[in-house]
Amino acid sequence: MSDTPSTPAVAMRPRRPWLVLAPVAIFAGLAVLFAFALGKGDPSKLPSALIGKPAPALALAPVPGLTGSSKPLAGFSDADLASGKVSVVNFWASWCTPCVEEHPHLLALAKTAGVSIFGVNHKDQPTNAARFIERYGNPYTAVGADPNGRVAIEWGVYGMPETFIVDGQGRIAYKHVGPITRDSLHSRVLPAIERAKANR
Repeated sequence: MSDTPSTPAVAMRPRRPWLVLAPVAIFAGLAVLFAFALGKGDPSKLPSALIGKPAPALALAPVPGLTGSSKPLAGFSDADLASGKVSVVNFWASWCTPCVEEHPHLLALAKTAGVSIFGVNHKDQPTNAARFIERYGNPYTAVGADPNGRVAIEWGVYGMPETFIVDGQGRIAYKHVGPITRDSLHSRVLPAIERAKANR
């Protein structure tokens, strides 16, 4: 017989599969909550870290071929949003179905609110954007091109369309996620514009 002492068997620790599944379960829970906020809840109430802060810097070239009142529509920059007057920035695209639904309310906003509306044309073909404005009308003072979507990312845009109200000092006062409807125009957007004007 060997005098070598036998090595005691190492106790096997029970596996804990829940440790592996916990991150997946947490991610799934967050995804469900976010989907609920977008689908069942009110997407216009999604928070924005930009409220009360200066609008992200931008300098947008005009969309080629885009005209309003028979003359080319200019692009715009953040300096245009800090001119001392409340303004509206609307992210849109010709391929965006909710943008079509929203457009009559933007035209109404342009006529009644006494503010300039600046459009950001997101990941669009210039000819399609021009056709969209020709067909549905032009509510915009100026329209800048965002061909690669970088400006939308910097502004924290979730999807098309989204609208921001910017005070006269270039700070974001309000964010509306999703299309403006007749109800939201009167219950949220116009009151937010009036608050921004009062706080200048």
